[in-house]
Amino acid sequence: MMTNLLEKSKAVLFNFLGKSETLSDEEQLNDIDTTRFVVLDTETTGFDYTNDRILCIGAIVLQNNTIPIHDSFEVFIQQEHYDKATAKIHGILKEFILDRPNELEALQQFLVFLGDSIIIAHHTIFDVTMINNALERNGLPKLTNKTLDTAVLYKKTLIVSHLLERKDTYSLDELADKFDISQKDRHTAMGDAYITAIAFLKILNKLRDKKGLTLKQLFK
Repeated sequence: MMTNLLEKSKAVLFNFLGKSETLSDEEQLNDIDTTRFVVLDTETTGFDYTNDRILCIGAIVLQNNTIPIHDSFEVFIQQEHYDKATAKIHGILKEFILDRPNELEALQQFLVFLGDSIIIAHHTIFDVTMINNALERNGLPKLTNKTLDTAVLYKKTLIVSHLLERKDTYSLDELADKFDISQKDRHTAMGDAYITAIAFLKILNKLRDKKGLTLKQLFK
């Protein structure tokens, strides 16, 4: 099992380094239902891209309008940086889990799970930037996966009218309230990834009601 994981990890890293063929944009933008999405969230020590660190990455697969619970990823990373203030939010204590991989090991595991899937997150730029900075610290290339942001996609579902106030951005809590999604595991990486995945499916249904929807249109 470990040998297979290591071999797969090498193949994925080879792909990221540009040493093997990658899917074309056209191949990646297949039908929405058959496309493999990876919905992710990170819990971090704070919001400083330079000084803060990732504590946990949670990710789940979304494909064929379903969320296969068995196909998920969660890793808690060894903590070198600790912030008591943010620990009150995410609840990850420094000694919460004793046997944790270091940052490089955790990233390698994550890359294997991610592959060339399309990334979905809420306020994607934060999670992807934190991951890319971690990759750079460990001598690995940045992610090249296509990304979608539920905060942006949600705005596409709203009626355009001067009579209705439209905010610049919407929080994950607001989407959960709007779509009646349980927030039981809010502020955990897996919990937030799950909320984001459900919100994405709800958004797709609304966009499909308005007009025929293709994957390419989600990126416009």
